[in-house]
Amino acid sequence: MHPAPSALRRAVAATTIALLATAVGCAPQPDDKASGSSSSSAGTTCAKGKLATRTSGKLTIATDEPAYEPWFKDDKPANGKGFESAVAYAVAKQLGYDKSAVVWQSVPFNKAFAPGVKTFDFDINQVSISAERKKAVDFSSGYYDVRQAVIALKGSKAAKATSIAGLKGLKLGAQVGTTSLNYISDVVKPSQEAAAYSKNDQAVSALKNGQVDAIVVDLPTAFYITAAQVTNAEIVGQFENQSGTPEQFGLVLDKGSALTSCVSSAVDALRKDGTLAALEKQWLSDAVDAPVLK
Repeated sequence: MHPAPSALRRAVAATTIALLATAVGCAPQPDDKASGSSSSSAGTTCAKGKLATRTSGKLTIATDEPAYEPWFKDDKPANGKGFESAVAYAVAKQLGYDKSAVVWQSVPFNKAFAPGVKTFDFDINQVSISAERKKAVDFSSGYYDVRQAVIALKGSKAAKATSIAGLKGLKLGAQVGTTSLNYISDVVKPSQEAAAYSKNDQAVSALKNGQVDAIVVDLPTAFYITAAQVTNAEIVGQFENQSGTPEQFGLVLDKGSALTSCVSSAVDALRKDGTLAALEKQWLSDAVDAPVLK
């Protein structure tokens, strides 16, 4: 027995609608970027205080322990004092999180940019942006342009060096995994292997004890070390930036983090409105200059 014509038409219509619904469901949907709601917009994903953070309503920021001056003050990242503490809170405010919504976490320097899922929303710890590190983590826009410097004990052979050539025969040291250590191997290319330390304070102790002739750190840290930690040491000089591109510190985020574009936009806004320059003047004004080693 065949269905009546009207019943047949209804069945065909229902089948057609079902097939169309399936086709639409499987078809490529409009791209968010095309509709103007990309992750970098200040719309849904970058709504102030409502980011997809590790803990809802909170912003988890990490740094190493101890937290050195002039980047932090009194080894207390949460007090808002020191350049990086101040920058962290300025970024948080730009993202819509007040000081009470910021949670600090201790993460070793090397672990911050090592492969693997992160426990923080972003890390701030004098981490230089590099192509190699970008393979494992995301970076924000740079928040500080930095140079590397050499420190030696006053009156030593190392302290008398006026060029890179004058450093080649010396025993040099730096923290492992840092741009400072890279400058020793890639720029100085010393005749003896550099000493690598897990933390900067170990490198400082090695300098004090005469285990190395000189150490390499970023310039602001060099000014702090010579002023407060090793007063019988001096800054020998600073290196020029390689390839004409400024070395920059960036905030470290999980690889592919949904927050990266929002955090970068916050840093860019702080640079544009002069906040970063003002904080640099406030906290790093003593680290102004040193001879250039060529």
